[in-house]
Amino acid sequence: MHQSKIAGIGYYVPENIYTNTDLSRFMETSDEWIQERTGIKERRFANRNEETTTTMGIEAAKIAIERAGITARDVDFIVFATLSPDYYFPGCGVLLQREMGMGEIGALDIRNQCSGFVYALSVADQFVKTGMYKNVLVVGSEKHSFAMDFETRSRNVSVIFGDGAGAVVLQPTDEPGKGILSTHLHSDGADAEILAMYYPGSHANKWLKDKPAYPEQELGGLFMTPEILESGAALPYMDGPAVFKKAVVKFPEVIKEALAANHLTEKDIDMLVPHQANLRISQYVQQLLGLNDDQVFNNIQKYGNTTAASVPIALCEAWEAGKIKDGDLVCLAAFGSGFTWASALIRW
Repeated sequence: MHQSKIAGIGYYVPENIYTNTDLSRFMETSDEWIQERTGIKERRFANRNEETTTTMGIEAAKIAIERAGITARDVDFIVFATLSPDYYFPGCGVLLQREMGMGEIGALDIRNQCSGFVYALSVADQFVKTGMYKNVLVVGSEKHSFAMDFETRSRNVSVIFGDGAGAVVLQPTDEPGKGILSTHLHSDGADAEILAMYYPGSHANKWLKDKPAYPEQELGGLFMTPEILESGAALPYMDGPAVFKKAVVKFPEVIKEALAANHLTEKDIDMLVPHQANLRISQYVQQLLGLNDDQVFNNIQKYGNTTAASVPIALCEAWEAGKIKDGDLVCLAAFGSGFTWASALIRW
């Protein structure tokens, strides 16, 4: 079997910058309050009428494809990770395939939220390793801003997220010890509801007993009423402290799992690229693993949490800045809604 390598990488973020002070115009918050809890200083929001999850993914994909030395027509398969698709269905993969003029190739959409890109990378890795495909495009893209509630009632969630996209092209490599060494995927749905968006969903009422529900009727009944919208029941929900407690356990666990599987230790890591969920989580994991500042890359300060896009955006920025070099050991790790968590170990 072949190993797979990242042959090209790219990212895209919208031009619109919203600082913490900008958000304080819409809700009761402050730059100090947000930075103290998340480390975020600003984030990017897409042009509401012109940019979508797909169009941002395309911009990132164009760069990754060019850097891989191929064309869009050479792509054999697409894996697209997002929690904020253009449509409820179909997924963004086929929209990207259409707009980029690709052949009638397969397109798979991944719904693993913050862990989405690492899951997508693992899926693509299997296709390349088995020889089924030679050029797999992996995209993580998010447009959170269209669904955020910028009122005080939602500030614990809405100040965290931003928009953007990242992409890589995976290709086979015969270089010994190079490329993706292993990937590790996990989930536990026991506490799925502490970080979720219940509507639209056929089981929403069970988790919203204290909220206005859709009327009881023999058929149908799942629709947005003014009462539901006013109550905030249709908005994303997060128990921040509970999520934090789980993340700081599962992040280091899955990183250590990847290292152990390859007979390596924390000291061997040249660059850890964690999902940009919260700077405090990254700092805690860094301290726990005994890594120095040069071994961990964070950019949540500039972009906020871009969920499925955060790992490829950060990975690309680190590489462009010369912080990832040929032969470096790179670890990717993510934890998010589901709960799902994952890691990938790469010899660059």
